[in-house]
Amino acid sequence: MKLEIIPDEFTKAAGVLQEIQAHGFEAYFVGGSVRDALLDQPIHDVDIATSAYPEEIKQIFHRTIDVGIDHGTVLVLIGEEQYEITTFRTESTYQDFRRPDTVTFVRSLKEDLKRRDFTINALAMDVNGEIIDLFDGMDDLEKKIIRAVGNPKERFHEDALRMMRGLRFASQLDFTIETNTLSAIEEFHPLLGKISVERIAVEFIKLLLGKNRRAALLPFIETECYQYCPGLKKSGEALLNFSELPNKQIESESQAWTLLIQTMGLKENDIRGFLKAWKQSNQMIHEVQSLIYGLNQRLIGDWKRMDLFNLGLDAVLSIEKLLFYFGQKSTLEEAKEGYLDLPIHDRKQLALTGNDLLAYFDKNPGKWLGDMLNMLEIAVVNGQITNNKEALIAYAKDRIDKE
Repeated sequence: MKLEIIPDEFTKAAGVLQEIQAHGFEAYFVGGSVRDALLDQPIHDVDIATSAYPEEIKQIFHRTIDVGIDHGTVLVLIGEEQYEITTFRTESTYQDFRRPDTVTFVRSLKEDLKRRDFTINALAMDVNGEIIDLFDGMDDLEKKIIRAVGNPKERFHEDALRMMRGLRFASQLDFTIETNTLSAIEEFHPLLGKISVERIAVEFIKLLLGKNRRAALLPFIETECYQYCPGLKKSGEALLNFSELPNKQIESESQAWTLLIQTMGLKENDIRGFLKAWKQSNQMIHEVQSLIYGLNQRLIGDWKRMDLFNLGLDAVLSIEKLLFYFGQKSTLEEAKEGYLDLPIHDRKQLALTGNDLLAYFDKNPGKWLGDMLNMLEIAVVNGQITNNKEALIAYAKDRIDKE
C-alpha cells in the first residue's frame, strides 16, 4: 500500500532519508509516526531506521549528537529540526526485563521490525510513502486490534513495560487487545514489579487520558496488572468503580488523578503519599489536592467566595468540568463570573501591606500580622469591607481594640 497524501512531517524529513540512500544505505520512517499517519492522527516524533551503522550516519551528517549510540541511535540536526536515526538491530536476552543485555546491529529491516512490540508499531514507510508491512499490522489497524509481534510471551519477557504500553494503546486508540496477547499479559503481569515506577507512571497516565480508558481499565484489572502499581494493590473494586464513570475523555493529568483518588475514597492525609509513590511532582500533588478539596466542596453546594479566591480560575473551571463524571451539572459561566466578580484575586491586590500595618500600629512583626492580613483578605473577598486603605486600617483597628 502507498500513502496517497504524505503528511508534512515526513515530507520535511524526506531529505534525510534521501541523503542516507545516496550513500548506499536503506532508510525508512518507522513505528508510531507511520501508524498515526495511517490512522490520520497527529504525528509527534518522526523516527527513522536505517541499515547504516551509527559511525556511518555520523560521517554522512555533520551535526549529530550521540543520544543512545550504544543502542544504535544518533540524533541528526538539520536546520532547526532534529531526527533520531537508529540502526537496524537485533537484541539478546533481557535479564532485567526492560533492557537488552546486548544489541547487535544488522543490515536487515525485517530483523529490526520483528523485535518491536506490536504489529501496529512494526510498520515502515519509504520516502515515497510505500508502506512495508511484514507482520500484518495494516490488517490489525483495520480491525482495531493490538497484537504482539510474534510470540507475545517473548515480547513481554523482553520488556515487561510493553504490557502497560499495550493497555495504554487500547485506551488511546480505542482498540481491543488480541486474545493471545491479553493472555500473555495475564501470565506475565508480575514482571511489572521489575519495572521502575516512573516508566509505569508514564504509561498509566496516558492510559487514563485516552479516548476510551474503559477499554484499557477493564483488562488492566482483569489481568491484575494493577497489583504492581503503587497504592493500587487492594483497590480492585475501586478501579472497577472508576471504570464505570462516564467514559468521556479526561482533559488533564491533574483531573485524571483527581477522579481516580476521589473514586478510591482516599483520605485527605493519604493523597500526598499516594502521589509520591507514583513519583509525581510537588506541583502536581498541590494541583490534585486543590482539585480534590474544591470538588468535595462543589459536590455539596454552590461555590463560596473564599474557595473561588483560594483555588483560582483554572482550578475552579477544571472542577466544574469534573462534575459531569458524578452526574451533576456544571455551571462554567456562572463559576467564571463569580470568580471575576471577586474584589481581589490575590493578596497582593489588598490596598495595604504588612508594612502599612506595622507603621500604623507601631508594633513588632509577629503572628498577629499574618493573622490580621488573613482576616482583612477574607473580609474584602466576602464583601464585608471595601478594598481601600482607610477602610482596612479602620477594620484592623476595630479588631485590635476588641482584643
